Amino acid sequence: MKQSPADHPLAHLELGQATEYPEHYDANLLKPVPRQLNRTPIGIASGQQLPFHGDDYWTGYELSWLLPNGLPQVAIGYFKVPASSPNLIESKSFKLYLNSFNASQWPSWQAVVQTLETDLSACAGGPVRVQLQPVDHVNAHQVGQFSGHSIDATDVAISTYDYAPELLQHAGHERVTEVLYSDLLKSNCLITNQPDWGSVYIHYQGRAIDRAALLRYIVSFRNHNEFHEQCVERIFMDLTQRLDIDKLSVYARYTRRGGLDINPFRSNFEAAPELTRLSRQ
Repeated sequence: MKQSPADHPLAHLELGQATEYPEHYDANLLKPVPRQLNRTPIGIASGQQLPFHGDDYWTGYELSWLLPNGLPQVAIGYFKVPASSPNLIESKSFKLYLNSFNASQWPSWQAVVQTLETDLSACAGGPVRVQLQPVDHVNAHQVGQFSGHSIDATDVAISTYDYAPELLQHAGHERVTEVLYSDLLKSNCLITNQPDWGSVYIHYQGRAIDRAALLRYIVSFRNHNEFHEQCVERIFMDLTQRLDIDKLSVYARYTRRGGLDINPFRSNFEAAPELTRLSRQ
C-alpha cells in the first residue's frame, strides 16, 4: 500500500513547509531524524555495532541572544553531534531553534551553552558538545583546503549523474596509503530537493583505488537525494563493501545554508583532521 504523506517518517519536519519564525526561545522546535532510516538500506542493521566512529560537526554563523540588560550578543557556534547518537538533527529545525534565542534574555554566555547542550543532546539522543566564540576571537579558524591529492583534474569523461556505486574499482593490486579529495560533491536535500554543495576527503589504506572511477562515483551523487550525514555514511559503506580497503576515513564539508554548515566525519581508525573552514564555506 502506498504510504500517505501524513504517514511518512519525515512528515513532521519543517523542511519544504511555510514557516513562522519564532519570537521566543522554544526547544520544541528541534526535530530528530532517526539515523537508522538510512543505515538499514546501506547494510547497517538495527542494533549492529557501527562499522565506524565519528561526529557531525556543525558551525552556526547566525547565533544571537540578549543579556539581562537587553544588550544583544552574537557568536559563532561549534556543535559536535556523535555519530553514535540514535538521531541526527534536521537542519531547518536547528535553524529555527537557534533563531528562537534572538529575542530571549540569558544571564550569561555559559547559560546559553548549557541550554544548547541540553536541548541538542535531548534531540540527538546522545551527548552534544557546544562551543561559542565571540566573532572577534575566531582568528584560529582560517580558510584552508583539504590536505592530500585532488582528483578533480583527472582526465575522465562523465555521463552518469545518478547514484552508481558500481563505478568504483581498483587501479591495480598495489596496496597504498593515501589521501584523496574532491570539491565536486553535489547531492540534493532529501525533502526539498535543493542542491547541497560539498567537498569530500577520503583517507584510506588498502588496494589502490582507481581515481577516475572514484571521481565518476562522486559525481554520480549529483541527482541523489539524501541528508549530508547520510551521504557520508553511504560513501563509507560503498568503499568498504565494494573495495579491498583495510582502513578508511570519509569527511565532507558542505557549504552553509540558513547560517549553518554541516561537516560529517566517519572513520574506522582515526580521529577527525583539523577542522578548517574551506573556501566555499
